[in-house]
Amino acid sequence: MSCRIKDALHRAAQRIIHNTSGQSSVEAAFILPMLFITLLILIQPGIILYDRMVMNAAAAEGCRYLATFAPSEGMSGQRAQELIGRRLGAIPEQDLFHVHQPCSYEIELSGDENSGEVGVRISNSIKPLPILGIGASAFGALNESGYYQITVESHEQTQPDWAAETGIDPDGWISAREDGR
Repeated sequence: MSCRIKDALHRAAQRIIHNTSGQSSVEAAFILPMLFITLLILIQPGIILYDRMVMNAAAAEGCRYLATFAPSEGMSGQRAQELIGRRLGAIPEQDLFHVHQPCSYEIELSGDENSGEVGVRISNSIKPLPILGIGASAFGALNESGYYQITVESHEQTQPDWAAETGIDPDGWISAREDGR
């Protein structure tokens, strides 16, 4: 065998031995499913956090509404529920964000302008993502319908402490200010 043929065979053998083009396919076959599972695990808490943020803002706005409108104006509770419902419209009508058939929002109002404190409680049901739903049901985190329940509450005083001492009379506030109380 000539030296040239021997060198050519040696170079070909070296290329075959050091060829790593198939290795990346094996690595990708392992890493891609792990990446998708990680993404899936991170999406569910993001959905729950988004729902809680919108629900907290709607509950706080409902409390402000209840604290400023007297029940004598009529239908203030219904108007507060409508206001809260409009704010909750920022949550998409997808089962992953909000079970809409039937609507799963439960809004409870307490107090009015004449009471010492007002409160709003909002509950919402969401459908968990498939893999996380299995784990959540195993830990008992789902309700009887198989949904995850999110509940937020907001309570506020109708008057600050200094105003409560002088009453709901603005003239009393002015005289208390002048007297230095």
